[in-house]
Amino acid sequence: MMRIFLAGASGAVGRRVVPALVARGHDVVGLTRHSAARVEALGATAVVGDVYDAAGLASLVRDARPDVVLHQLTDLGAGDRVANAKVRTAGTRNLVDAALAAGVRRIVAQSISWACEPGTGLATEETPLDLGAAPERRGTVDGVASLEAAVAELPEWVVLRYGTLHGPGTWYEPGALMAQLAQAGNLPATGDVSSFVHVDDAATAAVAALDWPSGAVNVCDDEPAAGHDWVPVFCAGVGAPEPRRVAGERAGWARGAANGRARQLGWAAGTSWRAGFTRA
Repeated sequence: MMRIFLAGASGAVGRRVVPALVARGHDVVGLTRHSAARVEALGATAVVGDVYDAAGLASLVRDARPDVVLHQLTDLGAGDRVANAKVRTAGTRNLVDAALAAGVRRIVAQSISWACEPGTGLATEETPLDLGAAPERRGTVDGVASLEAAVAELPEWVVLRYGTLHGPGTWYEPGALMAQLAQAGNLPATGDVSSFVHVDDAATAAVAALDWPSGAVNVCDDEPAAGHDWVPVFCAGVGAPEPRRVAGERAGWARGAANGRARQLGWAAGTSWRAGFTRA
C-alpha cells in the first residue's frame, strides 16, 4: 500500500483514478478546489486548496506525508488554453516544490502527446518538443516543456503524454465544446492527424505508472487518425451535421503519437475513438 497525494482528484481523469487506487488498497489524499464532498464519496480523504497558493499547497503536501504525488491538474472547463498553460507552469512548479520540501521521491504527471516538433511519422517519446512553434501554439508547448522539466527534478518521475482525451467530462462528450463547434459547422475535417485516449484508459495508465520506470510515456489508443476520418465519426456520434472536408496536407506537428512504450510496459487502450466518442 502507498499513500498518494492526488492533485486534480475531482477532474475528468482524477475522479476515475481515485476509486481505482482505493480498490488496490492505496491511501489517497485528493486535492480539490471546491469538490470535497465528491472526492470523499470516491473514497479519498479530501483536502481543499489552491495550487497557486505555494505556501498553502506545501503545507497540505507536508501534512499528507505521501509516498507519491500524482499530478492530474488541468484548467479546461472554460476552454481557456492560456489558463491551462498556467496550471502546467505555475501550478506544477508549486506542486513540485511542495513534493521536494516534503521529501517525496516519486511523481506521476499528466502531459500531452501533441506538443512535439513537426516531422514525418508518429511522434515518439524521443521526438523533441516543438519549442520553435508558431505563436498560437507556443504557449501550449512552453507549458508542457515547463511541466516536464519541473517533474524531472524528483528522483523518480513519470510523465504521461496523453492523447486527446475523450469521454465523459472532456471537450469531446455530447454537448461539450467540440460538440458545440460541430453543431455550428465549425469543426472541419482536415488532414491533421490526432491520437486519442478515452478517460477510462488514461486513468488505468495513471494507476499503472506508479510502478513504471522514470521517463515520458505516450498514452494513446492504437488508431492515430486524420481529421478526414475521425471528424465525420465524431459528428455522427454527437448528432452534428456532416462536416466540411478540407483538402490538403496536415500541419507538420499534427502527426499523432506512437504508443509502443506504453504497450511494452503492459498498458493497452481498451477503447478506440471509433467506438468511444459516445461511450459513457
